[in-house]
Amino acid sequence: MKSKKLVYTALFIALGIIFPSIFHLSGLSGKIFLPMHIPVILGGMILGPISGMIIGIITPILSSILTGMPPAFPMLPIMIAELLVYGLVSGYISYILGLNTYVSLIISMILGRVAAGFIAFILSNLFNLDLGFINYIKGSIITGFPGIILQIILIPLIVKLISKKARIGA
Repeated sequence: MKSKKLVYTALFIALGIIFPSIFHLSGLSGKIFLPMHIPVILGGMILGPISGMIIGIITPILSSILTGMPPAFPMLPIMIAELLVYGLVSGYISYILGLNTYVSLIISMILGRVAAGFIAFILSNLFNLDLGFINYIKGSIITGFPGIILQIILIPLIVKLISKKARIGA
């Protein structure tokens, strides 16, 4: 990975830790506004799928260690799966395939939630938790609806502001 790309990857990881902290300090719920998702998806779209995946894995782990958000169990493994998929898929569809930002965003959001639901299902069965696949997905969509709308509005605007020429080399 080139040095410049590595620096930008670290920047998106830092933003993924800082944004939720700002939301929580201002009394806004991360479960509702999903602030950690935005830097991960943007990182994938701007830096590509590998950086997006790295951002999606490292961000929730560091955030959990440094801030306690997300809680280590059961949310951390669920969020790692979800954010990993967001970064990887948004990067692949937008950066590699060059498809529309909205297409990349919507597909990433769907597949990320499916991955999260799958991990919730596995954890439910392994540890007898009350998380099931369908319940988790419904809950994450209903609770996170304001964050979903925020992502649909903000992410394409930010990507549009950053020209394709500014993207960091693959």
